[in-house]
Amino acid sequence: MRHLTLITTGGTIEKTFNESSGAMENTHSVLPRMLRRIRLVDTRVNVIELMSKDSLLMTDDDRRRIADAVHAAGGGPGLVTESTGIVVLHGTDTLALTGEALHARFPEPRVPIILTGAMRPFEMTRSDALQNLTESLFAAGVLGPGVYCVAHGRALPFPGVEKDREARTFARRAGA
Repeated sequence: MRHLTLITTGGTIEKTFNESSGAMENTHSVLPRMLRRIRLVDTRVNVIELMSKDSLLMTDDDRRRIADAVHAAGGGPGLVTESTGIVVLHGTDTLALTGEALHARFPEPRVPIILTGAMRPFEMTRSDALQNLTESLFAAGVLGPGVYCVAHGRALPFPGVEKDREARTFARRAGA
């Protein structure tokens, strides 16, 4: 049995339409709806709704909260939990910053730590949200310990990941 911890922080992947303002906003997690669309055999998922924030608004304190949650879930050395992998749902704009911060704090994590997001919200047509979540849950079960960005059919290890705005995905930073 796999025991995955899924930490939600908001970002585009979880934006919902606010009828009053006419805008896409981070107000609550859509993760329960997403998880109902995925068949997970022999997998238990523990969800931690840490925050619901656009990643452009994230601060260094928010990144520390994410790192603390990853540590508490068993990502760091010395703290043993049931978690066999950790997935962090994150906005794509600053996902690389958080990935670098997690890699700096956990250079040798106990389990795979996966960051993922979406270029289009789950609620929109042609969203990549469910694909990226599914790939991340799979990757958390097959990758070795490390910090990774998983999206669009690829698993990229930190350090050296960046958002490729033109290609609308993530890539290795030149020279990384």
